[in-house]
Amino acid sequence: MFMLAMRSIGQRPGRFLATLLAAFLGAGIIMTFNSLYDTAGRPGVDPVSSDTLTTSASVVGGYGTLLVFFAVASTLTVNVRQRAGELELLRCSGATPGQIRRMVVGEAVAVALIGAVLAIGPAMLGGQALLDAFQDSGQVAGSVDHSFGPVALLSGIDITLVAAAGAAFLAVRRATRTRQRRGRARTLLAYAALGLGAVSAASTFAFSATDEALMATPAYGAILLSVGFALLAPRLLKGVLDRLPLTGSSGWLAVRNLRRRAVHLSGIMMSLILFTAVSVATLYMQGVESDAMRASGAVRTVDAKNLQTLNLTVVGIIVVFVCVMLVNSLYAATTYRRREFGQQRLAGATPGQVLGTVGVEGLVLTAVGLCFGTVAALAGIIPFTVVRSDSVLPHQGLGIWLAVASIAAVATVGTGLVTARRVLRAPAVEAVGSAA
Repeated sequence: MFMLAMRSIGQRPGRFLATLLAAFLGAGIIMTFNSLYDTAGRPGVDPVSSDTLTTSASVVGGYGTLLVFFAVASTLTVNVRQRAGELELLRCSGATPGQIRRMVVGEAVAVALIGAVLAIGPAMLGGQALLDAFQDSGQVAGSVDHSFGPVALLSGIDITLVAAAGAAFLAVRRATRTRQRRGRARTLLAYAALGLGAVSAASTFAFSATDEALMATPAYGAILLSVGFALLAPRLLKGVLDRLPLTGSSGWLAVRNLRRRAVHLSGIMMSLILFTAVSVATLYMQGVESDAMRASGAVRTVDAKNLQTLNLTVVGIIVVFVCVMLVNSLYAATTYRRREFGQQRLAGATPGQVLGTVGVEGLVLTAVGLCFGTVAALAGIIPFTVVRSDSVLPHQGLGIWLAVASIAAVATVGTGLVTARRVLRAPAVEAVGSAA
């Protein structure tokens, strides 16, 4: 099976580019921040600098690990779904489900290993740049030298390989399990995340305005609520589509296509909801915290600077990863619709009408993702703002939300339209006659 996996990669490397990119970025981020562990462990590093470096590595490294798994899982899920015919042919040829799982997992691990190795050089440069930023802000002593050692190297490679193997195994397992069992487990996890998120957000009122852990509980609440909504993404999308009064040929086709492909689009919806919730909640809560610090006239401590740096860094990582996940998923999903687009054109649709349908689909996906992501974010923002500033809503206005919405819209609608335009270059007859 390993030889078959390597042969599959060699024959069609293009199908694995999305997984390679996700592994490259994930391993790079993990190694960049975990190199701060190596730096903190160098002889002669003072306790304040060591604490700053260790805290940054642990917080962002944890987020990075989760994002690596989600990114790789998203790309592998799309890959497995598109290869359903090929995997079924292997099964009909005598391959057992266990052999097919081992082949797919072997492919994922091999591609992830290549991505992790390629990320070593950029991670070294990124770790040095990150240390320079901490030193420029006074959070780390200028005498501390950067170190890229075994913690960074082994954690980056090991976590990426484990994430790739686990994501590939789950993707194949989901493809072979019955939809009913998948639906029940997914629903239970979703409601559990929503319940825990609501409790975490509500517990914010048990803190005082000066507690150091004040921001943690509403942030975790927003994240858990967004995970719950993300797990319910197919159901939420279908519920919105049933009540969406779109007219015209493009609108009607968009609603029909989205309703039919709601389950397959769950990965895109999950990315949009998580991106919106975490970005909006973190940026607004950090804005409220900064305003409260300025209003009190207090001098910002090293811990306060660390918190702001971590918040902004986490948001930056999420923006990069979600954009990669969206672009990868949308590119693969839209390219896979080559035959469908050809059939629509043979039935009389013009390329402009097909692009219009794709554009409307992207707008609907973006709007639904932003809606539920914003609800999850507000569940964390409002309790934090009430406790920290005695007002209900932050005073930053809609600027932050509009920026997040713009990034989501450009990534979703832009990728869909550009990919669809590329697919439409092929003659309709050739597209219909080609393999899906």
